Amino acid sequence: MSGGVLIVGGSVGGIRTARALRNEGYAGAVTVVEAESHLPYDKPPLSKVPLDGDAHVPLLTAEEASELGIELVLGSVAVELRTQANQLVLADGAILDYDELVIATGAAARPSPWTGPDVHVLRTLSDARALRESLKGAAHLLVVGAGFIGAEVASLARKQGIDVTIVDPAPIPMARIVGNELGERLSDLHRTNGVETKFGTTVSALDRVDGGLRAQLSDGSEFPVDAVVVGIGAVLDVGWLESSGLTLDDGVVCDEYGRTPDVAHIHAVGDISKWYQPRLDKSARVEHWTNAVEQANTLAHNIVHPDDLQAHDPVAYVWSDQYNWKIQLFGTRDTTADPLVVEQSDPLRLAAIWQDSDGRASGGFTVNWPKASVQLRRTIAAGGPADAVHTQLSTPAVKR
Repeated sequence: MSGGVLIVGGSVGGIRTARALRNEGYAGAVTVVEAESHLPYDKPPLSKVPLDGDAHVPLLTAEEASELGIELVLGSVAVELRTQANQLVLADGAILDYDELVIATGAAARPSPWTGPDVHVLRTLSDARALRESLKGAAHLLVVGAGFIGAEVASLARKQGIDVTIVDPAPIPMARIVGNELGERLSDLHRTNGVETKFGTTVSALDRVDGGLRAQLSDGSEFPVDAVVVGIGAVLDVGWLESSGLTLDDGVVCDEYGRTPDVAHIHAVGDISKWYQPRLDKSARVEHWTNAVEQANTLAHNIVHPDDLQAHDPVAYVWSDQYNWKIQLFGTRDTTADPLVVEQSDPLRLAAIWQDSDGRASGGFTVNWPKASVQLRRTIAAGGPADAVHTQLSTPAVKR
């Protein structure tokens, strides 16, 4: 293959970039190289679709790829990037040339300290299918890690009637992200839904006993489980870039336009990318689905229109479905101040607004409140005052 745009990674960022290139009128070759053999698929359904449902939600079908003129090279692993020659080397020895290269390989699940057929991580479609098979007929699930993935899996398991114990070394697992007060609310959400929480605790051992699993915790407790999900973070897929000459600093460093500063014609998108953010005056990775989609649209425009560059300056956004809560999180949290909170009951709605030192809304957290979510995100993007949006959300008109 020669020329065109070569996208390494069939992630949401990679596939959305390919689609957006065609929407922008790009007529050259567009090729997506993906390590997995499955058609590219969306990641959120892996932990959000019920356990008895199909977690495979394609980002692009074979028919759509053909219609759009997007070549999919599946089951192919990138092992080396030769930037001086504009070449990508694959594990099978194949060499692909490019005019523009987009890095979209994302991250893999951090490996579990334990192994076995009933011990799972959750990052790929194969992971999701193996977990679902393991939970058929299971009575007790152990979840290690109470972040978003662990919490969502616990929620799905409880909806299937499976007993769940969730373990996390932090006394308030989500406090680093949302603060102690809201972190306690999330911890209580697990307990309200019948989950046994072991926070401030670690797994000392996971042994195979009589064909099953037995967990030993640092608090001295022991109990049998049928399956284990380990959600302890992710590891960026940057090993194949180590000899490329690109700046790797907790991701592939890019400017606000998605370009690497070291080598021309190379870009990065999604979890692996670390774009400069003008509004915050810093570079950061944003590991969220919405950011990857927005980056992809910006990147495609900039590749097709290099004389009309557009910056991507996001308000970070992530959502999580846990039990009967639709949680949405925006922006950044100032750790020195408590949030302004508006809460309603019957049905439950909650909004929390964080502010910076100048009183501007910098971040927010909502539960079951779509209108508040829209208002918060707009206010944060505009640098509006936190107390004003707090007042608006507190008025009866907004409550309705």
